[in-house]
Amino acid sequence: MEKPIIAKHVFNVVAKQHITPHYIRITLRGDGAGDFKHCTPGANNKIFIPPAGENHVQFATFDAEKAEWVMPDERIKPIVRTYTHRGMGTADGEIIIDFVDHGDNGPASTWARAAVKDDQLGVAMKLRETALCPAADWYFLIADATAIPVLSCILESLPSTAKGHCLVEVATTDDIHPDIKHAGFTIQYIFNAHPDKGSELAQHAKKVVLPEEGSRFAYVACEYTSVKELRKHFRDELQWTSQEIYAFSYWKAGVAEDKSASDRREEKEEQG
Repeated sequence: MEKPIIAKHVFNVVAKQHITPHYIRITLRGDGAGDFKHCTPGANNKIFIPPAGENHVQFATFDAEKAEWVMPDERIKPIVRTYTHRGMGTADGEIIIDFVDHGDNGPASTWARAAVKDDQLGVAMKLRETALCPAADWYFLIADATAIPVLSCILESLPSTAKGHCLVEVATTDDIHPDIKHAGFTIQYIFNAHPDKGSELAQHAKKVVLPEEGSRFAYVACEYTSVKELRKHFRDELQWTSQEIYAFSYWKAGVAEDKSASDRREEKEEQG
């Protein structure tokens, strides 16, 4: 398989909007946005967050004389997190990335809460189109607040004739998201102000009545424990095939992303 080309650029904040009390939309502008115009909204990217006290992003530089990459000093080295390319703005050179506001409990949320015009954020993406889900007669989309961007993109990408059920966990009733909509889907919300202390997302998903005929596809994106339980439910109890379900944990309660990445990958690989 050919290795994908990755582009990495620095952008400046040009707009910030609280879509709901716990959901922040950041619009970024930079010359590098043109590289991302063919990337699929909803696909993962990497963001590079300036450390506390800094508002500029410093990438590694290439030392031609030594023929090696030189990492920035630890004091200014950006913090890397996985996020989602929500979309392109209406003006040239803009990209949109959405953040869950869960307080100052992590570098991404902290940065988004404090972000002001002209603050910098680094963004890297694989320059390719990504199929978020296959064609199916019925879809089951299951996610917590961290996956609202990809759920929104999936719903926007599906034809008007698509059918399915969307189950979303958010903090409060005020966090019902305006982008989660599709004429052919029933939308169900559950409310949990403290998802880091446990979630009933899997229990609610198991209660949904599934169609007995036709092709089906489930997309599951949420916390590690819920993903693990739901993957077991679909694969072992319902006997759905690996082509009928995509399930990946976006985070693990009590563990930073860079510390939980290997656990989350291993759990997915164990299930095939």
